[in-house]
Parts: sequence; structure tokens; C-alpha cells
Amino acid sequence: MRRLRGRLIQPLLREQVLQKTDLVAPLFVDQTAHSQRPIASMPGQYRYPPGDVGKICQGLWDAGIRAVLLFGIPNEKDALASGAYDQEGVVQQAIRSVRKAVPGMVIITDVCACEYTDHGHCGIMGETRCGPDLLNDLSLDLMDRIAVSHALSGADIVAPSCMLDGVVQSIRQALDQEGYSDVAIMSYSTKFASALYGPFREAADSGFQFGDRTTYQVHPGNAREAIMESMLDLDEGADILMVKPAGFYLDILAEIRTLGIPVAAYQVSGEYAMIKAAAEKGWIREKDVVMESLTCIKRAGADLIITYFAHDVAGWLDEEQ
Repeated sequence: MRRLRGRLIQPLLREQVLQKTDLVAPLFVDQTAHSQRPIASMPGQYRYPPGDVGKICQGLWDAGIRAVLLFGIPNEKDALASGAYDQEGVVQQAIRSVRKAVPGMVIITDVCACEYTDHGHCGIMGETRCGPDLLNDLSLDLMDRIAVSHALSGADIVAPSCMLDGVVQSIRQALDQEGYSDVAIMSYSTKFASALYGPFREAADSGFQFGDRTTYQVHPGNAREAIMESMLDLDEGADILMVKPAGFYLDILAEIRTLGIPVAAYQVSGEYAMIKAAAEKGWIREKDVVMESLTCIKRAGADLIITYFAHDVAGWLDEEQ
């Protein structure tokens, strides 16, 4: 085998090569911010005012990044997440800003309520026989309204992340009824109840005030359930499936790849923070670990990789040319 590992031959036989078009850059847009605000647990990441996000996306475009995923932090929160579907809401403003500044950028929007509710859960809460919990069908109506408002503002892809039963079918019907049949759905179809979301909850101000999210996210030990979730979303009309987090769940990613439609993988905030922290200590080389991690995610089957390293990776890829 070593004959084919000669330094001149290696590049000709490399099975997986990371490309800029594999990458999606997540961005946090903060309606309360007047200038960019650093996120302490995610060094190098910021909350941006809605008016700045177009300029930020222009920089990403110039670096070769062709898609962004927008998360919003509103001025005010309430129990019904009314700011999430306000046509003058933070994400809606950001979509228009990006579309004006960078017409060719693919705009993906997070469709959820956790950033907009005062309790921090992903939909409408109510009393159940097991205590306070997410009410599935009332929350579906909310997701429909959010998705349609994003489409009206100019989103290309809506990405429901709330793991509600029937959410893809419900949003697909709502979009089609409002004339947005061309807007795609990238479903967070296999989203685990992971311990790796902590930095994101600081970044998006989306920490929950009570309980947990284990009744609407998958336990890390449940592979069959995880695959079934993606199969159901496929049947409901998802255009792209997703595995979140990415690095700890490559076995699931590889299995979902076999379902036959594009698959995204989200290298989440905790994964980013761990690499950053170890690199700052000098224990690892950041570039090498990032490139290895993303190449392995692609090897496992991801067509798209959502990563906070997107801009850095674009620069590193240029250096390799």
C-alpha cells in the first residue's frame, strides 16, 4: 500500500477533498446590538446587528462561502414567540439585508422558537399529564407562521430545528399554500439531546428556564430512533436531512446518507469550542484538527457541513492551492 502513498501520488488518489461549496456559515443576528458583540464561549464568533449582516455576508461571499444559516435574537421575548414571525423581526430584516448585499448567497433560516420564547423552549408550552411540556400541534401552527414569514422575506431554505412530530409536512403544506413551493426544507431530522449545545445557548440567548428538551430530541444512545426520525421527515417531504451534532454521530450520518437525498451535518458550538480551547492551550494545531474533522464528516456522507470554521477553512483552502 505504501507505493500509493508516495508524496507525489497521494493527491491523485485522495478519496475525499473538502471544498468551499461544502460549507455553510452560521450567523447570529442580534436585534439589541448596535455593534458586533463577541461570544465568550465561542472565540472568533459574534452577534451582529441586523444592519451589519449584509456586510458580513459579503465578506463570506468574497472568501468563497455560498450559504449562510441565520439565527435571530429579538428585542423582546414572550410565551408565544410572537417576534419569530414578525415581518419586521430580526431574521426577516437580516434576510432582506443579505439578499440586497449579496444576491447570490443561499439564505437558510432556522425555524424554531427557543430564541423568541421567554421560557426558552422550542414552541408553545402547556400542561400535560407529565407536567409542563411542548404542545406539538399548537407548536406546528407556530412553525408554519415562522417559515412562511421567512419565505416572504426571501429565504431560499427553511430549516425547522424543533423536532416536532409532523413539522416537515406541516411547513411544506403552509409554504405551498402561500405560493412558496420553490422554498426548500432542510430538516433537523436527527437532532440529539446533546451536551454540546451550551455555547450556542449563550450565543443565541436560548437557554431554557425549566425542564429539558429530551421529549423532543433524540437520546444519544438511540440509533434506531434517530434513523426513523430522518425516514419520517423524508416521507413528509424534506429536501435535505440533517444530523446534529456531527462529530460524535458519524455512524448515524453514514446510515442516513443511504436514504438517497442530500444530508447536512452540523458541527455544533461545543465541537467548535473544544477545538478552540485545546488550540489556545497549545495542545493541538487548530487548522489540522479542523480540516481533519470536516474531512471526516464529509467522508461519512455529508453533502453540506454547517460549521463556525467556514470562513477560516475557506482561507486555508486558498493557501493549499
